[in-house]
Amino acid sequence: MSISTDAVPVALAGRRADRDLHFEVEQFYYEEAELLDEGRYTEWLDLLDDDLDYWMPTRTNRLRRQQALSVAARGEAAFYDETKQSLAWRIRRFDSGTAWAEDPPSRTRHLVTNVVAHHVDPADHPGFTENDLAVRAAFLVYRNRLEREENVFAGRRTDILRRGGGALRVARRVILLDQNVLQAKNISTFF
Repeated sequence: MSISTDAVPVALAGRRADRDLHFEVEQFYYEEAELLDEGRYTEWLDLLDDDLDYWMPTRTNRLRRQQALSVAARGEAAFYDETKQSLAWRIRRFDSGTAWAEDPPSRTRHLVTNVVAHHVDPADHPGFTENDLAVRAAFLVYRNRLEREENVFAGRRTDILRRGGGALRVARRVILLDQNVLQAKNISTFF
């Protein structure tokens, strides 16, 4: 007598996303990049979960033995420490004409690559389930404003994606820039 393995549930926690799910995640990121590059910020907000945690800590130069201290901890300095509501406020401000750093608006190009997706291990991410996805990706954001302002931001995003209403949503995003000193006059770009 043989036992069918089809009926045995496979633990997903920590497992890499299968090919179809990985493709869906990549397409999600490409759509997100397009929305940001086209300045369709209100539509971009729809890709974010209502309880979003959007955080970009600062970093410092440290000796090799002190690398664990090179990235600011929660509660320390951050370029962004946002919720969906605070991001919506920023976007409304863009539309109001009172955001001088984005009037006239920047032109951006978001490139996303090196996407790696795993099912969340709830032990590592309390409050999330193995149906959620932990995704790492590298990014390059080119920004041009006015005639001569050019900025390039490179780094890594670590996201938790959650399915809501049949679609993927960003529930948590940690953005880590490779730069520790920004040459930009301001940082009004979303990542």
